[in-house]
Amino acid sequence: MSGRLRATAEYGAALALLGLAWWYASGPYGMPPYLLPSPASVLTTLWNMLAAGQLLSHIAFTIQNIVLGLLVGTAFGVLLAYLLFKTPFLNDVLEGPLVVLQTAPKIALAPLIIIWFGLGLTAKIVLIFSLVFFPVFAGALAGFRAIDSRLHDLAQLLRLTPAQRFFRVDLLASLPSIFVGVKIGAIQALVGAILAEWMSGAKGLGYLMTYATATYKTPILFGAVLLTALFGMVMHALLNEIEARFLSWNVPDER
Repeated sequence: MSGRLRATAEYGAALALLGLAWWYASGPYGMPPYLLPSPASVLTTLWNMLAAGQLLSHIAFTIQNIVLGLLVGTAFGVLLAYLLFKTPFLNDVLEGPLVVLQTAPKIALAPLIIIWFGLGLTAKIVLIFSLVFFPVFAGALAGFRAIDSRLHDLAQLLRLTPAQRFFRVDLLASLPSIFVGVKIGAIQALVGAILAEWMSGAKGLGYLMTYATATYKTPILFGAVLLTALFGMVMHALLNEIEARFLSWNVPDER
């Protein structure tokens, strides 16, 4: 069995076991529906919302926030890491403060971000960016520092321009470490999007969770949580596929 097929089978088995446990716990001898709705009631609620045109806009809004925040956080993380890699003075000055900023709890900063940037899309992207940036930055910086010095000698011998050296040597050589940071950042982006929609706004899966909690509509709450978990799995699988395509040259040493 190939690795991809085996991973798919393992995912399917885990989901099946989780579904059976959920079905049993919400059955006649389990928890009452207002505490734990059955899988059938949750799926029916989601289907009714989808048929009524109430669900797609929330899903699209959350995906938009995740993608924008992940792209901005990844771009800034990689570029700043490269700047610090190429400029030792800036590395000495900024690396410590960046670590200190990362330790600040983002849940505590979320109200400040809303005060500073308002209730619109900008505040949500800034919050997601704050969660995505550091994992990507740390992965990229580690990748740049681990580049074989012989590659730099080769780039100098070939007289590559700074832009050519960045795209053809440094960026390619550090992609494995960058992808590690991006995959962590993607999950953080999902968490940040839900948190931002909890704090403000009238759209998104996070908003559906707060609405369902306030109105005691647990099937909607569980449906939103189920969709969020599904998005996390899809993002992880998609990033693994992108990584495999970009890093097809990176054959691991099996010695």
